Amino acid sequence: MASTNNVTELILTGLFQDPEVQRVCFVVFLPVYLATVVGNGLIMVTVSASKSLRSPMYFFLSYLSLVEISYSSTVVPKFIADLLTKIKTISLEGCLAQIFFFHLLGVTEILLLTVMAYDRYVAICKPLHYMTIMSQAVCYLLVAGSWLGGLIHSMVQIFVTVQLPFCGPNIIDHYFCDLHPLFKIACSDTFMEGVIVLANSGLISVISFLLLVSSYIVILVHLRNHSAEGRRKALSTCASHITVVVLFFGPAIFLYMRPSSTFTEDKLVALFYTVITPMLNPIIYTLRNTEVKNAMRRLWKKNVNSGVE
Repeated sequence: MASTNNVTELILTGLFQDPEVQRVCFVVFLPVYLATVVGNGLIMVTVSASKSLRSPMYFFLSYLSLVEISYSSTVVPKFIADLLTKIKTISLEGCLAQIFFFHLLGVTEILLLTVMAYDRYVAICKPLHYMTIMSQAVCYLLVAGSWLGGLIHSMVQIFVTVQLPFCGPNIIDHYFCDLHPLFKIACSDTFMEGVIVLANSGLISVISFLLLVSSYIVILVHLRNHSAEGRRKALSTCASHITVVVLFFGPAIFLYMRPSSTFTEDKLVALFYTVITPMLNPIIYTLRNTEVKNAMRRLWKKNVNSGVE
């Protein structure tokens, strides 16, 4: 049975308390968020409009970009707006909604990255059967499965959280709502809830990461029999994905696979994967991928020419 709460509004301590530092952060992070939306949006438009980017790899990349925009938007716009306010507040319902969508989209991204690793495994290790195995129906099923996995995970997190009584204080030591900071202000023992969160969030990250590492070990072993040019091309397509995986999984495992704390370092690590990584992903995928860069150039020239006419 859900608890009765005396707390209806929460106060966030934010990332920094110094007003001058907060204004500097506003000037820095607003362009970062805009770059995240524009960069990932450009990838989605390019994949959708380019006939040369019809392979499953780019199909998954476009959905990853959609998730990145949505994931970042659950936290960053409010975080940026709060940098200009002295008292940062959020309703309890708004806090729970932020947690729900943050974990939904975070786990969806984890599962999509795992699916993309499987796609690279099939493409490199079973090239003759690639289009048969990764048919359009299978691709849609894998994307739908990623969203469903994220939804189930997030529903478990919220079900655990809404059972807790919050009777004060109402101050969360973070710049957005997450489970560990919220558990700290519950007026009941949260040991079991913490164990459930550890199992639900941490193990998903670790298991997915191990699957990703295993798939790339198999790929590297398989590439020994390829020509030097074949190895170079295959590794080039994998390098971007591996970089994104490390940038996303490293901070997530650091935060969710150990006891919670109030260290400022935790906020900075969270800042990395909520603000910085979503902006880096489109840069990583475009700079290291000739096909995407060429498709963007063709799309740009086409729009410029149509504008001139």
